[in-house]
Amino acid sequence: MEENKDNLHTVKVQKGGPLVITGKFRLILADGSNEIREGITAFCRCGQSKNMPYCDGSHVKSNFKD
Repeated sequence: MEENKDNLHTVKVQKGGPLVITGKFRLILADGSNEIREGITAFCRCGQSKNMPYCDGSHVKSNFKD
């Protein structure tokens, strides 16, 4: 992956997989807590992750299709 020279965040929807965000951002969770994330973060789209809101690879076993 090339270096992010413009300080832009990249959001990629992976077909049949997670939503992947690259860069530094603030994540505000449903309970109101928040954290700063940096690097690559994958978010669950299939609803089967045991580590919500993050992807744990469960989409593979659940045969998730988008």
